[in-house]
Amino acid sequence: MNFHGTEVRQRALTLLRNGARNADVARQLNVPAGTIGKWLHLDRSKRGECPGRKPPKCPRCDGRPLDQGAYSYLLGLYLGDGYIVQWSGSRTPSLIITCDNAWPGLMDECEQAMHSVFPNNAVCRSPKEGCHDVKLSSNHLRCMFPQHGPGKKHERPIALEPWQQEIVDTYPWEFIRGLIHSDGCRITNWATRLVAGERKRYEYPRYFFTNLSGDIMRLFTETLDYVGVDWRHANPRNISIARKASVALMDTHVGPKH
Repeated sequence: MNFHGTEVRQRALTLLRNGARNADVARQLNVPAGTIGKWLHLDRSKRGECPGRKPPKCPRCDGRPLDQGAYSYLLGLYLGDGYIVQWSGSRTPSLIITCDNAWPGLMDECEQAMHSVFPNNAVCRSPKEGCHDVKLSSNHLRCMFPQHGPGKKHERPIALEPWQQEIVDTYPWEFIRGLIHSDGCRITNWATRLVAGERKRYEYPRYFFTNLSGDIMRLFTETLDYVGVDWRHANPRNISIARKASVALMDTHVGPKH
């Protein structure tokens, strides 16, 4: 290990204070660049010039501007396939949205929405069998997703805060799209009927949304009502959208997963 005396350190700090680059000082004094960087950081701290990195601001706590359209979409994804977890030993909770590998475009949209809502936080993808977890960490996740709580979402009440409902009312299609992209699908259905005595097969598209939470189902159907989409219960866990005009609306604003 090399030890650098006070004289070398002071010469380095003099050069740095005069605007010299770390790499140039390291080369001139034959001192590792990492050591030069450490000396500069400690010197700035002593002089009060290095207050440290400020934590990212939060739309709820600090009034930072929020991309509301991206948030509405991300909220739909979270209510469907998302959860917030804080592992043992970690100081920061993580938001995780699980995305099927069959839909890489959906994964890209999820990542982009996270970047838009949390612009100062890193987003990563963690591979799992048949899917990826798209995730980020932030101390403000519980501010932004107050639906978080112990246990599974379908085992506890889920309701939007007034500020969230205002966003959903402003960006209803983004919310619907997030829910469909998480727990919904667009399929081609078929049926047969007699035409001039001959049984013929015909096909038609329809959308389905499946969720175990009655509250999340209600949020979905209330938003469908808000934008004028007809729907019906296929069964207690499934919402079906099959009327031609409503499917056309969904195709315009949501579309199939990709």
